[in-house]
Amino acid sequence: GGRTGTAIDLLSEMKGRGIEPDVITYNAAISACEKGSRTDTALDLLTEMKGRGIEPNVITYSAAISSCEKGGRTGTAIDLLSEMKGRGI
Repeated sequence: GGRTGTAIDLLSEMKGRGIEPDVITYNAAISACEKGSRTDTALDLLTEMKGRGIEPNVITYSAAISSCEKGGRTGTAIDLLSEMKGRGI
């Protein structure tokens, strides 16, 4: 939906202005993707945040797993659940 784009735009604008996003910012964007059925974008954001050294938390994984479930990506959801357990979350 339109709000998903807004959340992604805000995240991009923050990075463009040199404001470093944190786990809360990424959680909001991933959650918006989940609600907007944008599974690939949600997963891209999860990968990006880990690449920036930002540790995902239970909220991050919950939104990403839910997005995978809604997008029919059961295997990816199971992988994320396993990764989450491996990180002790």
